[in-house]
Amino acid sequence: MKLVILDRDGVINYDSKQFIRSPAEWRPIPGSLEAIARLNQAGYHVVVATNQSGLGRGLFDMDTLNGIHEKMHRTVLGVGGRIDAIFYCPHTVESDCLCRKPKSGMFERIAKCFNIDLPGTPAVGDSLRDLQAAAAVGATPLLVLTGKGTQTKDEGGLPEGTLIFPDLAAAADHILSL
Repeated sequence: MKLVILDRDGVINYDSKQFIRSPAEWRPIPGSLEAIARLNQAGYHVVVATNQSGLGRGLFDMDTLNGIHEKMHRTVLGVGGRIDAIFYCPHTVESDCLCRKPKSGMFERIAKCFNIDLPGTPAVGDSLRDLQAAAAVGATPLLVLTGKGTQTKDEGGLPEGTLIFPDLAAAADHILSL
């Protein structure tokens, strides 16, 4: 099985320092939805792994998160693509859970649910914690410069072997060239 793991905010859609708190605030980054569709058409399953501490902070509720994800699913379907699953961590950083990136629990759950070994699996993110979670399970970390990506690149300390791309469309081009 071919699988790609994507972070949500800053990779698929524009990020916000105040969190994406409603479906109306969820706006795709140009080219990201089409990139997902191209990956699907090449036989890739696309999975989202996203920290959503806004739930744990009480900034939005589960119905709102479901509404945001429903909008994301609908808009991806509108360009001929699909997201096969969304995994999220609702906890705040203070909870010290195992599923919050940079820890690898969410990635381990993906591996178990899809019955796949993750070494070599492309994992696209815009923050250091996305890349660290990927590297912890042997996935290939791909940094996009959208969202927090430029700041992440400038701060350095990227996991060894991290590949850098301007956006998800360019990362998808690379994945499809393998």
